Amino acid sequence: MRILIFGINYSPELTGIGKYTGEMGAWLAARGHEVTVVTAKPYYPAWEVPVHYKKPAWITERIDGANVHRVPLYVPKEVTAKKRIIHEFSFLGGVFPKWFGLLIKKRYDLVINITPPFHLGFYALFYAKLKGAKLITHIQDLQVDAAKELGMITNKRLIRLMFRAEKYLLNRSDAVSSISLGMKKKILAKGISESDYLMFPNWVDEQAIQPLQKTQSLRGEWGIPLNDKVVLYSGNLGEKQGLEIIIDAAKRFSDRPDVHFIICGSGGARDRLKAMAEQARLKQIRFYPLQPYEKLSALLATADVHLVLQKKSASDLVMPSKLTGILASGGFSLVSAVPGTSLYEIVDTHQLGILIEPESAEALADGLQQALSTDVTLYRERARQYAERFLSKEQVLQEFERNLVRLTSHEKQT
Repeated sequence: MRILIFGINYSPELTGIGKYTGEMGAWLAARGHEVTVVTAKPYYPAWEVPVHYKKPAWITERIDGANVHRVPLYVPKEVTAKKRIIHEFSFLGGVFPKWFGLLIKKRYDLVINITPPFHLGFYALFYAKLKGAKLITHIQDLQVDAAKELGMITNKRLIRLMFRAEKYLLNRSDAVSSISLGMKKKILAKGISESDYLMFPNWVDEQAIQPLQKTQSLRGEWGIPLNDKVVLYSGNLGEKQGLEIIIDAAKRFSDRPDVHFIICGSGGARDRLKAMAEQARLKQIRFYPLQPYEKLSALLATADVHLVLQKKSASDLVMPSKLTGILASGGFSLVSAVPGTSLYEIVDTHQLGILIEPESAEALADGLQQALSTDVTLYRERARQYAERFLSKEQVLQEFERNLVRLTSHEKQT
């Protein structure tokens, strides 16, 4: 198949949507499909474009068999709702003058539109209709719902307009996919029929990420004794997670020098969290940058307890992608989730960790007390088994490929 991927994030971004879209593009190319990608210059989660990507303005490169066209965009140093809107629209502006003009000269069988940002879909829809290609809208985050629920956009007229625009795009997609059952329910409630929906969960390469012993972890590199306890939060340090409660909970352990809190990642909230820890004089909290992929198993093996935190208002609008790696590494998780959501149901049904109330420093501290005194052997075994059974990269992508083939085969028959 000839496949065109539209998305603002792509490899070499190490976390979030770019990681999964990049792995998908590479996997499809390795299967013999012709893959072209229109994306932005890498910037996430640090919100900074690497020096070697800054010039020239438009770049074409080949990554793992895919032709990748990169366009310039505005990347704010401080991320606010208003600046994020400008950031996303600047990407659309960058697409139009150069790459979009080149792409309409060629016909692809499929256009895979990755959202957010949801309004990128107007370009994808225009191309699909112009060239008679099939359009799949893949939803990693329900951006408009999240903007409303998290209070990122408070203008009611603008929110209504965004919901109408989203509905227009979804109704005109040949298929809509998302990553969880909770998101599926919300998408079907928007008027999408079950027959047009595809489940396409985020995956993990269970061969690359393996359970390791503590002696193989980063404890030696970071000077942490093997018998001490480590609480780890790794990933995007953004506003959706409500990460300030880690600092508040850590205060309860200030008299426990054997309990270390590691915050590993980058994002808009990093400096604020670091300042909070310094102001509270919490010496047991350390901050590290995102680790390279080849160190991921060692990083995950460092922790006794992994934190998977989410705000109540983000329930079933986003799904924490970090959980896939934690499960593959056989990690034990302390998860904040609302009952009835996909995250809660997965953890509860399969007994993968301890569940706590979101946005509560007291609940987090109490959960940590419980977690640090729990025999987690069975939890770790179940985590690895769940990853192998439900999140295997090969299984997930092969099923997605079968759906793509079905979609294009139907086109050829009709």
